Order: sequence, then C-alpha cells, then structure tokens
Amino acid sequence: MTRPTPGDPSPPRCSSSSAAPLERIVIVGASAAGIVAAETLRREGFPGVITMIGEETSPPYDRPPLSKQILSSDWDADRLLLRTPEQFAGLDLDLHLSTRATALDTQNRVVRTAAGPALGYDALIIATGVRPRKLPGHPAHVLRTVDDALRLRERLIPGCRLVVVGAGFLGAEATAVARSLGCEVTLLEPAPVPLAHAVSEPIGRILSEAHREHGVDLRTGVSVAAVTAQGVTLSDGTTIEADEVLVAIGSHPNTEWLQGSGLTLTDGILCDQYCAAIPAALTDPASPAAASPAGGVVDLAVYAAGDVARWYNPLFGVTMRIEHRTNAAEQGMAAARNLLHPGAGKPFTPVPYFWSDQYDMKIHAYGYLRDHDQVEIVDGSLADRRFLAVYRKNDRLVGALAVGMPPKALRPWRQHIASAATWTDAVPMSVSPGASTSVPVSGSPTASSGPPVSPVDTLVKESS
Repeated sequence: MTRPTPGDPSPPRCSSSSAAPLERIVIVGASAAGIVAAETLRREGFPGVITMIGEETSPPYDRPPLSKQILSSDWDADRLLLRTPEQFAGLDLDLHLSTRATALDTQNRVVRTAAGPALGYDALIIATGVRPRKLPGHPAHVLRTVDDALRLRERLIPGCRLVVVGAGFLGAEATAVARSLGCEVTLLEPAPVPLAHAVSEPIGRILSEAHREHGVDLRTGVSVAAVTAQGVTLSDGTTIEADEVLVAIGSHPNTEWLQGSGLTLTDGILCDQYCAAIPAALTDPASPAAASPAGGVVDLAVYAAGDVARWYNPLFGVTMRIEHRTNAAEQGMAAARNLLHPGAGKPFTPVPYFWSDQYDMKIHAYGYLRDHDQVEIVDGSLADRRFLAVYRKNDRLVGALAVGMPPKALRPWRQHIASAATWTDAVPMSVSPGASTSVPVSGSPTASSGPPVSPVDTLVKESS
C-alpha cells in the first residue's frame, strides 16, 4: 500500500468499516496505552501511517515508579522509558512530541493541535490520560510527570518538613518514601479513614497505622482550604507550616479539548464494551444500539484507552474508569484490535489489577473493589498486617486484596473473579482453615456478642 502523507488534513478516503482499508490512524497520547496501541496495530499487520501526538517532550515512559523508585533516587529517569530507542524506531511512527491536541472534528476526522497543522485520520485512539487536581493558593508539588518527581526529589532532604495532602495510594507511597529519606511528614486526609472507599474501613485503618508507626503525623477528617508560602491552611483556619507541600487528591481526565466533538464526556470518554467512543446522542453504553463496532449502528472511528476511558465492562456490569498501569496497556491493545476488526470486536472485560509499595508492605489487588457490600479476611490476620481479603457485591465475588502475601496467593482468586464466580461458590471452598479469628473489627461478628463467628477472620458489611 502507498502510504498517505503524515498529517494530511484532507478528508480521509476510507472509514474504519471493514469495506475499505485504513490508511491513517492517529493516537493522541504518548502514554503507556498509546505505545501499546501502536505496537498492536503493527503486530496486527497495519501498514499505514500511525501518527502519535504527545504533550510531553519525552517518548512514552512508566509512571508508577515516579512515587517509588524515582522519588527515592533508586532509579535514574532513563529507566522509565517503556521501549528502547530501537524498539520505538521499529514502529515507524509519525511522532509529534511537545504537541498538545486542542480540538477534535469527528465529522471531518481531523485533530487540531496547538502547534498549528491539523492531522487527518481514518481512525483515532485517544489515550490522553489524566492530570492532577490542585488546590487554590501558592503553587504546590504534584506527581504526574517525571519532571514533577525530579523537582520534588531535589527537595526531600533530611529534616525537610513535608505536608502531603491526600492519603490515597499515591500520597501514601510518597509519604513512605519521604520518611525513608529523613523528612518530617504530615499526612492530611479529609475522610475519617484513608482508603476506606476503596479497600474497606477496617483495612484502611490497618494500612493507616503503618504511617503512624513510621513517625508520620497522620491527621484524618481535615480539609485543606489553600496552600500558602508557609505551608497549608485548613478549612477551620488552622495553619500547618511546611517547607514543601505535595497535593495528591486525585485527578481530572484530560477531555477539555474534546468539548463539542460529539463524544460523550462524563468523568472521561464514555465508551462501549469494545472501547469505542459513544456519541453524545447515545448515553447508555450497555444498550445494544451503542455497540458500534459489533452492531454497526454508529461508528465514529474513535476509540479510547487508559486513564481517560470510561467504558462498560460486561464482567462487572458497570462502567468504570481505571487509573492503573496494567489496565492502560491491556486497554491500548484491546482498542487497537477492535479498531482494526470492527466487524468482529471482542468486549474488553479485564480483571483490574493494581499494586502499591508502602514501607515494608507489598499490596496487590485484583477486581473492582469500590462499592462492595462485604469483605472477608480468608487468610492471614489484620493484626499481623499479612492477610488476604475478598470482596462481595450482590451475589458476586468482585475483588481480592493481599498485603504481605506472595503473589501466587492471589492467582486463584483472580480466576474466580474472571469466571464471574458467585460468592457462595468461591469463598467457602477457598477459605484457609488457618485463617485468624482473633482480630475484632468494628461492625463485624467478632466484635459483638451473638451467633458464632464464621471461620474467616472478619465479616464486615458496609453501605455502598
């Protein structure tokens, strides 16, 4: 095939339907999802032009180590690159770094950029990720890019007074690293129990105690009104002095440039189960009418992958947006394959996975833990901070989390989740007879009188 000129803004000569071949694919986002999408396109035999647009100056790199190995100086920044220069060159990309996408015209299939020239496409993959939420007032550190991590790393010297706003996984990891470097850390969290919404209140309490044991001043139930040149001001007027402030309070999907594009934007780009973007006219991603690649009802030739994508996951029966490294790679692959084979699309039904390193704790989890109805400890003990917990939503096993356990302990539970196992089928057959029953947790049968407790460590019912 003769390749068209990269970036040619003229109307494309074919669509993503199976009736004509694709010649030009644009990937917006030089990210983990973006690079895997490009590799998948080539691996699947796509010979045409692949244009990749990235806002940063660097080729795609890994982000999870920013709050771990980079911040601690265990790694140099060059170890972050996801591919060697030779591997990257082998993809034969039309690469536009330091280029910000500013608008999308789905009717004419054109991406407009701040650099000037419009980029035409036959099909588009959006992998623009997210950006950190910020607080009003004086500029503070955030952790999203390698430059963010290097700037903060320079300031984390012994005795540095660091305030971390937000005790989620990112804030917790940065706090652990800062303490290992000899910093005095105050960790602020608006919720009564950090991470309770994600892992449950009892487990959130156990993880929080690790901070206090390592000398962190953890304050919960507090809200920060503003960052100042001297530290932070709380909503009650209290001032906490600090040399440096890190804000880790979540993120915004990078979708502003898509306003008016005709895509459905709702905390990300709403997609169907094939990762195909849903037009604003269709709002139910579970509806058969929204199944663009399979049903051919509406085909914008736009797909999304990674942190920016909110897609319908049939395995769990909900729409979800996952900010995990593993999901970004898997979804980049799925989006690329479904783009190339729209008549034979395969639903993207992953079991989400994440991990976190905090002090001497290794945390691993599979599934979709949010909004669970029940959590049980099926192996180990909360008191020992070495346990395996499983999560129920309605009658389904939907998640499993391990702290201080070998990875192989989680693998059978991943299989249960992937097979949509019911709670009653999965849990009784897998409970370890040695599971501890010694840790009382507020609201659990072990913490109150009544019928005999179950053979698992703890049973906690929580409101959604």
